[in-house]
Amino acid sequence: MQKRKLSTLEIIYLSFGFLGIQMGFALQNGFASRILQTFGAEVHQLSWFWLIAPITGLIVQPLVGHYSDNTWTKLGRRKPYFLIGAILASIGLILLPQADLFIAFLPALWVGTGMLMIMDISFNISMEPFRALVADVLDKEQRTLGFSVQTILIGIGAVIGSWLPYVLSEYFGLSNRAIEGNVPVNLIWSFIIGAVVLLVSILVTITKTKEYSPEELKLITQAENKLNEQNPEKSLAESEKAKLSDIFVDFVKMPPTMKQLSWVQFFSWFALFGMWVFSTPALAQHFYGLPHTDSSSELFNEAGDWVGILFGVYNLVSIPVAIYLPKIAKKIGRKKTHFYALLIGGLSFISIYVMPNQNWLILPMIGIGIAWASILSMPYAILAGAINPKKMGVYMGIFNFFIVLPQILNGIIGGPLVKYAYGNQAIFALMLSGLSMIIAAFLVVKVKDVDDIQTKKQNSNHG
Repeated sequence: MQKRKLSTLEIIYLSFGFLGIQMGFALQNGFASRILQTFGAEVHQLSWFWLIAPITGLIVQPLVGHYSDNTWTKLGRRKPYFLIGAILASIGLILLPQADLFIAFLPALWVGTGMLMIMDISFNISMEPFRALVADVLDKEQRTLGFSVQTILIGIGAVIGSWLPYVLSEYFGLSNRAIEGNVPVNLIWSFIIGAVVLLVSILVTITKTKEYSPEELKLITQAENKLNEQNPEKSLAESEKAKLSDIFVDFVKMPPTMKQLSWVQFFSWFALFGMWVFSTPALAQHFYGLPHTDSSSELFNEAGDWVGILFGVYNLVSIPVAIYLPKIAKKIGRKKTHFYALLIGGLSFISIYVMPNQNWLILPMIGIGIAWASILSMPYAILAGAINPKKMGVYMGIFNFFIVLPQILNGIIGGPLVKYAYGNQAIFALMLSGLSMIIAAFLVVKVKDVDDIQTKKQNSNHG
């Protein structure tokens, strides 16, 4: 038994929920630091508040991956997880910018931190089952296309989320100003709209996508194992029902390709975390000339809105790049494609420091968008070709370790570095991000892409 080929529209439906998930992520990534500063957080504390995201991901994603591998309900295998995650994430999105409503019970900063935690847990519940679903449903020939379509939808959702506050303010008259300690109305409504879009987009995937049953997957696995008899890295004998403790065994028995990719992921996501946490204070200080203590002035809110525009730019750029990535990868290989994308991203980060003014920052964001498109697709396409379908969910969850561990490290050391090493100048956190992404680029050279190697062998045999 083989997996059937999906049409382009079916592949879009398959990943459509990512549009809503990434819209929520974009709102969180672009504006959570600004909201927390509004509620009283200092610049050097921001990375500590953001630690919630990677810590919850470290715990939640492997567990969800394990259980989704071994779940089958009337709704399906992976679908129950994104639905639950979407509902909880929507609640967090609505309440985060309105945390001051609960000030009679708890300080707004505490409530906001709690809502951030709910959002992070919920996004993590949704994220890896979604990636596993793409690998479940698509065969290896369509996986690069599938993850690229996923990246396109992620880009669209992120652009909408990043630009929404500015659009609501400039074109719909919602104020981007508020008294000290309160979040502007345009930001509150952006989060509410994000919650609605998240739920609707998840429901599109749930209603339009058919998952393979456990019986069908078993037959597909047996067929693929026969094809992979000469490749023990991908083949896996049938085993008894998986146990939760198997996560630790699976971690130790990671395929070589996954171990090599883990270092690439580590330095890539260390860089991204620094950008998400410190971009607003970095721009406010370096380009708008504000002191690090300013978190409520009109100019600070302008800087915050501009960060949203810039984040929208790098996500917008990722859309056409994602369309062409499969074609580029087919010509030069996925490794070289990812190498060049990360190198461009790292150099773009470093160039931020020398830009004449904030308007010029669109240029480095174009380069970062190229790297972002590749980060969201190439590692997963390479990984999916190196692991057995029976373990797809748990390995996608374990792979997330190497996304969250660098964020935890950056979260712990990032704030103290800004305060004590950089003299409260957050711009240098972005320079460190650039160096980290360049290191990631050179680590790609060491990765063994199993499917690419097999394709080359097949082509040489035919020749």
